Amino acid sequence: MSFLRALDLSSNWLRGEIPASIGRLRRLRTLDLRVNTFSGALPGNITSCASLTGMFLSSNRLAGSVPAELGDTLARLQVLDLNNNSFTGPVPASLANLTSLRQLSLGLNSFAGSIPPGIGRDMAHLEFIDLCDNRRLSGELPPSLYNLSSLTSLDVGQNALQGIIPPDIHLQLPRLRYLGLFDNQFTGAIPSSLSNLTDLQELELSENGFTGSVPSDLGRLQSLWNLQLDGNRLEAGRTEGWEFMDSLANCSKLEVLVLGDNNFTGDLPASVAKLSTTLQMLYLYDLGVSGTIPSDIGSLVGLKVLWILNTYISGAIPDSIGKLANLTELHLDNNGLSGLIPSSAGNLTKLIKISASSNNLEGSIPKSLGKLSSLISLDFSRNCLNGSIPKEVFELPSLSLILDLSHNSLSGPLPLEVGILANLNVMNLSGNRLSGQIPSTIRNCMVLEELLLDSNLFQGSIPQPLGDIKGLRVLNLTMNRFSGVIPDALASIHSLQQLYLAHNSLSGPIPADLQNLTSLSNLDVSFNDLQGEVPKEGVFRNLSYLSIAGNKNLCGGIPLLHLDPCSNSSPVRKKNNKRWFKYSKVALATTGALLFLVLLTAAIYISKKPRKNSQKSQPLAPTITGEHQYERVSYQELSDGTKGFSETNLLGKGSYGTVYRCTFTEDETTTAVKVFNLEQSGSTRSFVAECEALRSVRHRCLLRIITCCSSIDSQGREFKALVFELMPNGSLNSWLHHPNSSGEPATSKNTLSLTQRLDIAVDIADALDYLHNHCQPPIVHCDLKPSNILLAQDMSARVGDFGISRILSESACKTAYQNSNSVVGIRGSIGYVAPEYGEGCAVSTLGDVYSLGILLLEMFTGRSPTDAAFGDSLDLPRFSEAAFPDRVLEVADPNLWLHLHSDDGATRSRVQECLLPVIRLGLSCSKHQPRERTPVRDAAVEMRAVRDEAYLMFAASLAVDMEGENGVRATRGE
Repeated sequence: MSFLRALDLSSNWLRGEIPASIGRLRRLRTLDLRVNTFSGALPGNITSCASLTGMFLSSNRLAGSVPAELGDTLARLQVLDLNNNSFTGPVPASLANLTSLRQLSLGLNSFAGSIPPGIGRDMAHLEFIDLCDNRRLSGELPPSLYNLSSLTSLDVGQNALQGIIPPDIHLQLPRLRYLGLFDNQFTGAIPSSLSNLTDLQELELSENGFTGSVPSDLGRLQSLWNLQLDGNRLEAGRTEGWEFMDSLANCSKLEVLVLGDNNFTGDLPASVAKLSTTLQMLYLYDLGVSGTIPSDIGSLVGLKVLWILNTYISGAIPDSIGKLANLTELHLDNNGLSGLIPSSAGNLTKLIKISASSNNLEGSIPKSLGKLSSLISLDFSRNCLNGSIPKEVFELPSLSLILDLSHNSLSGPLPLEVGILANLNVMNLSGNRLSGQIPSTIRNCMVLEELLLDSNLFQGSIPQPLGDIKGLRVLNLTMNRFSGVIPDALASIHSLQQLYLAHNSLSGPIPADLQNLTSLSNLDVSFNDLQGEVPKEGVFRNLSYLSIAGNKNLCGGIPLLHLDPCSNSSPVRKKNNKRWFKYSKVALATTGALLFLVLLTAAIYISKKPRKNSQKSQPLAPTITGEHQYERVSYQELSDGTKGFSETNLLGKGSYGTVYRCTFTEDETTTAVKVFNLEQSGSTRSFVAECEALRSVRHRCLLRIITCCSSIDSQGREFKALVFELMPNGSLNSWLHHPNSSGEPATSKNTLSLTQRLDIAVDIADALDYLHNHCQPPIVHCDLKPSNILLAQDMSARVGDFGISRILSESACKTAYQNSNSVVGIRGSIGYVAPEYGEGCAVSTLGDVYSLGILLLEMFTGRSPTDAAFGDSLDLPRFSEAAFPDRVLEVADPNLWLHLHSDDGATRSRVQECLLPVIRLGLSCSKHQPRERTPVRDAAVEMRAVRDEAYLMFAASLAVDMEGENGVRATRGE
């Protein structure tokens, strides 16, 4: 064995450690153990194999560090291939001594630190370098690497490297064929000298900080087939910067072109359609470009993948798109496209995925799509499509991933052919005008996991055959016209996790067997006409995920539901006088509050003088004062000011009412009016709660109530409304999540900067501190979430919606749920409500602290606590904690970077310094145990200190956007 020259055991899936005895093979020249499952460390005595010229160890599970002396002893080594393992530690500096090396492959490992400066200095034969995807390699590339005239491939992508591309790179690396610098921190301009690398075939510069224009003469690279420039700050505008696109038409071998996520504006040049017919993949996304899709886009007959996403491109989809016969993926989402879906799309018979969501497409869905026999995914959601869904779409048995036609104006019945979609995973037809009954053939969709039919006009009974879809996880039939009983068959779907049946006309009992579904975590049967006893086990025990409101004839259930006992239950009053007395106090307190409000309104009506005309510049006088003086406003004034409560003045909808913009005709003062839906259970109590909570509080960070109206509407029905100061910048929720959900591209104008978020966080913490510690008695908000945080003209925050707030009297502090306004006995919204509330604990200020913690994590990660990515084993606090502290930038909201003028190491370090204490505070406030949470007084102090430190840090670097047309603040004094 000592005379062995070559050892080739590749691709045998061998396991265990590499035996140390391998070091005795002194004459071994080739060691090939590629594609096995060897683990453990690289034997130290492998350096004794002094005759080795090739070491191939890629695609194993080797770990630990590479012996530091490897380069000193294996002087004859020509190939060192350690790719795709788990090696750690630094890249050995001794590798610079391998003067015979031709190939150095260390990619897909976990090497850290800088690349040794000597590598490349005396390596005259080195042709191939692969250091890709180590993630923790940092610093600049050694200058010696740029002096390797023999080098043909340099791949250092997916690391933390920085620096610039030398302007004379064509002289230093004349034979270069592949340059991969993607996903690093390189900056500066892309040098025009790259166009002189006549052998260059692939140029991947994605996800860096490159700036300036793309070199205009890239078309000189006749061998170029792969060009990826996405994720930088490259520029092109209406008058200049697009010359490179004209030039690329000369690249006759071009197959891949990726230009997304840059500062490209102006009209998309028509020269896009003049690129080589060899082009197979074209990615244009997250760009500020406008104009239209070139009418002759069909000339790119080689295209297999076309992405035009998140741009301002408008106009019709060209009919010539039907000439792209090789197309397998077509994605046109989140643009401004209009007109009809061209029937020529039916010619794309190789198409696997097609999507054009969030546009303004109109007309009917062409029947020709039924010819797309390879289609697995179809998404035309959030458009203006109308007419019926052609049965030809349902006759595509290949559809297996998703069929999403939601949020259009589609009408007509669901065809019987729906049962042909036997392989479909997700069907989303929400938000249309579909009618009729759900056909029983739906049972044939055997692998369906999500069925979303909410917000339509379906009627009849919920079909029993739904119970045959055994893998169903989500069923949403909310806001239809279903009648009859909830079928018992639904209780046989053991995989069911979310069931939504609210706002229908269902009657009869809730099937008791639903409590046996161990996977069911969300159940909403609210606002039906259900009767009988509420089950007590399973999901019916978890009040955070159960909604039964609006069913007046339900009874029983767990005590926290506060429902009347069922008729066959024994009387409670005689058996438990104390409990009866507690609920009697609740009734008396509620009645007293209502009586107080009626008397107060009557007194005001009698004593009020006619309102004088005021100047236009003066707002309505404050009406809730320490003496409880209200300025009366009538129903007619509110109706006139909102144009009959028209949709054009609609600002939003909440749990108990609808908010409108109201301009009073007398003085043209503009306010916000919250009109309570008195048909919903609990809305009157919510009205009283807001009046009680806000009648005496005074703080700059609380939404100011101007007056109230308790009257009769034009149809003789009871009417209640509150008038608030208008917040022109809407809710915090719309700034955190609207750009991602509406199709509108995220920009610095519709997202929040880091310091803006810090300002808002300070305002929220100050508001809670005031409510908890400076109000007597203290007030618990109970529903702190982004949609209840409103933003003023200067982007300062106001905490609003006190509809389920709680005033903590001394007796209330001792009695759980006294004066509760919650139908199900729990206060707050899913994702924000404190966990102890679901266990029956009393309302406390620490419940608000939990909501504050979740809100802080959401503000700075951009992730909602109800994000679909979070499952049973993950939530927002655990998601944030997993990245804290070392990887906090990985979970930061990507929109933060839209407000920064650079993405260099210093800037990232400053951002991390700001994020760390905020995420730490968010985690501390959202602890599961209430006693472990940071008191709100301390949280407010800490939040203010973080904000002030950030001002000093970013003001010096000029990295924060100054005040703009939206009234955005850079700094704001108190």
